[in-house]
Amino acid sequence: MSATDVDVSLSPFLQDHFEPIKDELDVGGLTVEGELPAALRGAYLRNGANPAFTPRGAYHIFDGDGMVHAVELADGEVRYRNRFVESKGLLYERSQGRAVFGGLAEYVTPDPDIPPEVGFAKNTANTNVIRHADRVLALMEGGRPTELTWDLDTVGEYDFDGALPFSMTAHPKVDPATGELVFFSYLPMEPHLSYFVADASGRLTTNEAIETPRPTMMHDFVMTAEHIVFYDMPAVMDFRAMMTGEGASISWQPQFPARIGIMPRQGGNDDLQWFELDPFYVFHFVNGWEDDAGRIQVVGCRAPGLLTSFGDEPVADTTPPVLWQWTIDPAAGTITERQLDDRPTDFPRINDAHAGGASRFGYVAHSRTWDERVEFDGIIKYDLEQGTSAVSVYADPIIGGEPAFAADPDGTVEDDGWLLNLATDHHLGKSELIVHDAHDLEIVARVQLPQRVPSGFHGNWMPT
Repeated sequence: MSATDVDVSLSPFLQDHFEPIKDELDVGGLTVEGELPAALRGAYLRNGANPAFTPRGAYHIFDGDGMVHAVELADGEVRYRNRFVESKGLLYERSQGRAVFGGLAEYVTPDPDIPPEVGFAKNTANTNVIRHADRVLALMEGGRPTELTWDLDTVGEYDFDGALPFSMTAHPKVDPATGELVFFSYLPMEPHLSYFVADASGRLTTNEAIETPRPTMMHDFVMTAEHIVFYDMPAVMDFRAMMTGEGASISWQPQFPARIGIMPRQGGNDDLQWFELDPFYVFHFVNGWEDDAGRIQVVGCRAPGLLTSFGDEPVADTTPPVLWQWTIDPAAGTITERQLDDRPTDFPRINDAHAGGASRFGYVAHSRTWDERVEFDGIIKYDLEQGTSAVSVYADPIIGGEPAFAADPDGTVEDDGWLLNLATDHHLGKSELIVHDAHDLEIVARVQLPQRVPSGFHGNWMPT
């Protein structure tokens, strides 16, 4: 058996750089190559799927238990810590000594004796980890947020003092001007889509149901200074299939168009303006903003279709996502789209102080290969104003991920700061935190971590 008790032969997403780990560590005094910027004071937290037990049935890359990894930087001292997100489902599985719940690739009938408070599905909280209103929240889009302590211990599900009735996206936006947390929820039953806002203190102030013709998987959305932009694309959910395992729970249905809906930040369903386009899919957006002419500009990583299967059917079109831009003119009622690059990429980030406003720079994960298992091997920096780019690519055995932006607290321009990337030499099984200068992508420091960190999803720099 491997470093985990999980049978890694069951799925390509349990092997190699995805192979889960079981040890929870807390280790200080880490070795640093290069020089960490003195202004980097805080912690980088990153989440990912890490099943604690061998899955029941087929394993989907989105299925595993959440595991949050933290690299804390302060006064030249560097500490690493990792913890499972201890959901009610995981705690119940631990009491049984085995996996109990199924996943997105294969439905499994829940045990009849599962306590009602545990539920019929597991809130893995494995996709992102954010900080808002002095709370650290681990997120997945099929459940409520899970609150963690700064030391990554699990507090429990957080529902905004009872105001959040169901799930929350793993990609909320924080308005840098107001401190508001802006987010949405999508469901296989009505309301298919809901829009939420929590103020800077964490109090939920907006809960608006949005009408859509069918339930679709909406992974991300766009917030500008004045608008919310929803991308309703034909990745259609089937509630009956979810409950019975008969057919795919989410399927690509290109007979339906892609729809882009815009509404004022303070508006609601009746204020939405929809535009139809040929089908496509976007998992992640770079940013959106209003230009001087009042048009909405959106940049994201667009693919011709849904690049993951939620059942037995293979992915119909494996063409990888590349950078695109949409220009939406609310006054004229028009929308145009154009491709910005032809290099496969995803996991885009910006300096979050520019979220919803005009942003010149976008940072995305550069892809070494895009096949059954995606491997990211560096960073592309796009200058969206000049239409240019720069690239930093790691040596062949090193696999990275999402480049999180850490702003220089004394910075005066948009790219004053650093990019943080958890990377693994999958030949040696060793991981490190790579720190890039955001200006030129130069590597200024590498923090050697005490164990291999499996490839994961999203994270954030949290300054102290």
